[in-house]
Amino acid sequence: MKHLTIIIPQGQNNLSSIVGPYKIFTRANEFLQKAGNDAGFKIELAGTSEKINFYDGLFTVNPHKDISTITKTDLIIVPSLNHNFELAISENKDLIIWIRNQYKAGAEIAAICTGAFLLAATGILNGKSCSTHWAAADKFRTIFPDVNLKADELITDEGGIYTNGGAYSFLNLIMYLVEKYYSRETAIFCSKVFQIDIKRNMQSEFAIFTGQKQHDDEMIKEAQLFLENKIEDKVLVEELSSRFNVSRRTFDRRFIKATGNTPSEYSQRLKIEVAKKSLENTRKTVNEVMYEAGYNDPKAFRNVFSRITGISPLDYRAKYNKGVSR
Repeated sequence: MKHLTIIIPQGQNNLSSIVGPYKIFTRANEFLQKAGNDAGFKIELAGTSEKINFYDGLFTVNPHKDISTITKTDLIIVPSLNHNFELAISENKDLIIWIRNQYKAGAEIAAICTGAFLLAATGILNGKSCSTHWAAADKFRTIFPDVNLKADELITDEGGIYTNGGAYSFLNLIMYLVEKYYSRETAIFCSKVFQIDIKRNMQSEFAIFTGQKQHDDEMIKEAQLFLENKIEDKVLVEELSSRFNVSRRTFDRRFIKATGNTPSEYSQRLKIEVAKKSLENTRKTVNEVMYEAGYNDPKAFRNVFSRITGISPLDYRAKYNKGVSR
């Protein structure tokens, strides 16, 4: 039987991302046992304290073990964190070392949502891809520039490391792991019991693009503001670089370093965010929304919208606007 460790970091945790995996993996074990098979995992909660409080003491988790007593595990689940990421990292140094050592010894690791911050602090994500909540993406890039953050992805799977996007999308990651470690049949059973859609593969349709401004490059901040005020216009990157008296190459390099996007990608995301809001809140046609967002080619607009959100403009409007039909 394999061993699953759900870690309980000190402070800063979200209880749902601990209880959810525990319940789903437990039900997957029961499904196997009912069919006459051994359970897939021995599941244990482990931390560095005997008791950890949540929500000002309203709830308490009592880990089965201290992590120091677990010398070998096969799969580690890192729950999501609240928003004081630096504090969470500083309070869990022993846990970070233990995760790193277990990975080197062959364990696989799944980080839920902002649990990616704790995982990245181990250093094992350097040069690898991961996802996290879209709202924490800028902060993550600032702290961990050597990690290839894919904030649009719902799930990443690379080198025995699994991550997912934000909030309750962790349920999709757990279903992904159930199918991987148990079977497709077990995953379908659990999806029906817990009513989880196992087909989702993007978090981008849920993202709210607010601009990536957690950087210190004042020239790029000015350029971002300029683009935000020119949503309906087509702004050439050459115009922007000339406006700030730098070469196109230098401008692109600084823009990518500051925001994680090229200037063109940034402009597209701004325009699509405007389009999303209009599709959500007005009765305008897709073409009217397209023109307001600075596009005049329906095919190009559909392609960019679908690439950024993972869904077509028409489907997006039908899903999020109660006042209109297809």
